[in-house]
Amino acid sequence: MENTLLIEVTNQKAIRLLYELEELNLIKVLTKNIAPSKPKLSDKYKGVFSKEDAQSFNDHAQSMRSEWDTI
Repeated sequence: MENTLLIEVTNQKAIRLLYELEELNLIKVLTKNIAPSKPKLSDKYKGVFSKEDAQSFNDHAQSMRSEWDTI
């Protein structure tokens, strides 16, 4: 039976307990300190803006950038 679980340890004593369970061959610790992956911003906001709103925002950003060039 192979079930893989991702857990967040909230108490240091639990880490010791997990390693004791591993020594008893009851579980296997696969990796340590896995940082949760963050979704790409393009994936996170995909479909949030209509094409018209996105184009308007892009035009406004370009306009602001060109204003900085004239200063």
